[in-house]
Amino acid sequence: MNKNFIAGEWLDGARISRNINPSDTRDLVGEYAQADAAQTRLAITAAEAAFPAWSLSTPQQRFDILDAVGTEILARRAELGDLLAREEGKTLPEAIGEVARAGNIFKFFAGEALRPGGEALPSVRPGVGVEITREALGVVGIITPWNFPIAIPAWKIAPALAYGNCVVFKPADLVPGSAWALAEILSRSGLPQGVFNLVMGRGSEVGATLLDDPRIAAVTFTGSVATGQKVAAACVARMAKFQLEMGGKNPMIVLDDADLGVAVNCAVQSGFFSTGQRCTASSRLIVTEGIHDRFVAAVIEKMKSLKVDDARKAGTDIGPVVDQSQLGQDQEYLGIAQAEGARLAFGGEAIERNAEGQPGFYLRPALITDTTPEMRINREEVFGPVVSVLRARDYEQALLLANDTPFGLAAGIATTSLKYATHFKRHSQAGMVMVNLPTAGVDYHVPFGGRKGSSYGPREQGRYAAEFYTVVKTSYTMA
Repeated sequence: MNKNFIAGEWLDGARISRNINPSDTRDLVGEYAQADAAQTRLAITAAEAAFPAWSLSTPQQRFDILDAVGTEILARRAELGDLLAREEGKTLPEAIGEVARAGNIFKFFAGEALRPGGEALPSVRPGVGVEITREALGVVGIITPWNFPIAIPAWKIAPALAYGNCVVFKPADLVPGSAWALAEILSRSGLPQGVFNLVMGRGSEVGATLLDDPRIAAVTFTGSVATGQKVAAACVARMAKFQLEMGGKNPMIVLDDADLGVAVNCAVQSGFFSTGQRCTASSRLIVTEGIHDRFVAAVIEKMKSLKVDDARKAGTDIGPVVDQSQLGQDQEYLGIAQAEGARLAFGGEAIERNAEGQPGFYLRPALITDTTPEMRINREEVFGPVVSVLRARDYEQALLLANDTPFGLAAGIATTSLKYATHFKRHSQAGMVMVNLPTAGVDYHVPFGGRKGSSYGPREQGRYAAEFYTVVKTSYTMA
């Protein structure tokens, strides 16, 4: 059994969870300890005790540790990618790519540990100097989702440690394997006892304890809107810092002048790869009149060629949905869309077994056409390989439809017009905008985050991560 990591020791939990392969539900990936509230408080105590020394550690010490972690992750990308694909259902090439991203993130923040920055300014008063510096917050609670089980933990843990914070990390219940593997690497990295702690377990126990404990200085969360709102309420109640990354209903506009091949690639990559289980996925395709029919036909033709199968099998394009609950939600939204008058143009069938007879949570990617803006399929996040199409008269209406959403994470446009591309970048109400590129695909060294109901608080990743993981201090000195 794989244990929790608290105060430098591997500890049994209150319960055990079974990690099941969604490509083959007969396959047990492993058994993992589940922490309870008491064990979570023990981890917080360990982190609190470690913080004074770690916050004053040298930039070189933090660089050496984070760089070594990144190096090991990259060296083991094939092994760790296979584990990720096995437990989450992402295809093997995507999984290996995610692991590589995690390794690069640790290396990036190793460098940031050596570049803390700061300012020295003259005061408005004669003979007085001013220094502006950044300092660590304290103990950071990290709560991550199941869809990126190593990359999202990496882009939260690495900056937290780089800037001198201590960590209590709660991964998603569905994907403990990748989180445990990352924790095992960190456990051998040279981190002092208590600086990093892993507590696997239920959100109702582990997550709630992190939110309510006054020793947690900040909480960074990625997950559903409903849970994010609970995180916000709990943190505001005790004035703790918090950062939220939540849902998306991301639009991809396709204009009449678009290169058809580019547009189809953007739509299919964004909407269906990683089984559509990405917060940056383009789940709404907004297509202008002149290209609509040709585009829909070309997307369907491309969808026909996509192979839905075991995530680790060579040639698989689309792996399984993560579990039965998510599969049921995907199918429910397909039914709702049709009941509201939309047309299921292609796909949407559940596949109980692959060609080898493996039982899994397979769903053929679905394209829904003849939709209208008020339909639930265009308002609510499905989080699966389910994409809707909206018809627009022209660019102006397409832009209105793109912004007509409570979310604002990512948005894309396919066009050969510099005029429309430039206008869209400025007027899209999203935190990240792509021109002739899939919306699902971002770099690790630049800011990640959205607007409206998608995000709250400072951006993640890149140098902007310092805004969340540090606090600014202004110091005055009389000469």
